[in-house]
Amino acid sequence: MTTTTRTLPTTSSTGGRARGTAVASTVAMLVIGLAFLVPLLWVVLASFDTEASLSVAWPSNWSFGNFQAIWNAETTFRPLANSLILCGGATIVTMVTAVLCAYPMSRFRFRAKRPLLLTIIFSTGLPITAIMIPVYSLFVQVNLIDSMFGAILFLGASSLPYAIFLTKGFMDGVPVDIEESAWTEGAGVLRALWSVVLPLMRSGLAVATIFTFVTMWGNFFVPFMLLLSPENLPAAVTLYTFSSQYGQVAYGQLAAFSIFYSLPVVALYLFLGRTLGQGFAAAGGVKG
Repeated sequence: MTTTTRTLPTTSSTGGRARGTAVASTVAMLVIGLAFLVPLLWVVLASFDTEASLSVAWPSNWSFGNFQAIWNAETTFRPLANSLILCGGATIVTMVTAVLCAYPMSRFRFRAKRPLLLTIIFSTGLPITAIMIPVYSLFVQVNLIDSMFGAILFLGASSLPYAIFLTKGFMDGVPVDIEESAWTEGAGVLRALWSVVLPLMRSGLAVATIFTFVTMWGNFFVPFMLLLSPENLPAAVTLYTFSSQYGQVAYGQLAAFSIFYSLPVVALYLFLGRTLGQGFAAAGGVKG
């Protein structure tokens, strides 16, 4: 009878392989980080350069001329205010509706639950451009073209499927036992949802809210189709005003405007980002 012996890898070879993997991962992350850093660096440098171009270059003369050129209501303040009204209102509509739709899908069993969930998942992948022509025709018939209220409703409705999908996933992580204890104390369904479920899933609500707002904030096609008056256009649409009729672009002013354009998103992340690292507030609160 012959016996076979298996040679185990030595500790040095295993450690060398692990160090090689760590080095390769670090290099890959540095390359990806630089790919994202270069456009941000261009925005910052070009905003202080009155003769900025598409190349990343150190300004020969630092100047606030680009910020002074856009520091007016027509170019910056009114479009940003329209964006805040449009995206803020649509985000509120989306999140309130998403919570009310996700709650019965998370807590109750009914026959149409699975088909409804599959329909919602399918709707998340439906491109918005595929339905804009019939939506535009419908808005013309109901006289909602160039209406901020109508644009808020449609923008909120178009973001609703993914918001429901996200909210339901986070709501499933809240144990029903905690909610049932509130029911025994006399709380109704809406009261338990508001006072028990939502506080426990605040980190999930923050994620869904940030994702919904950021998606709407960068949406160009919907307000471009539904809003016609210049005084109603949001900042995402007025970006094309930095291009002249001859195809020339004021890159410095565009970079300065981009900084103002990104501030609301950064402010929302800083405001809601504090809850992202808290996780599930009731972890360990229910004994098995």
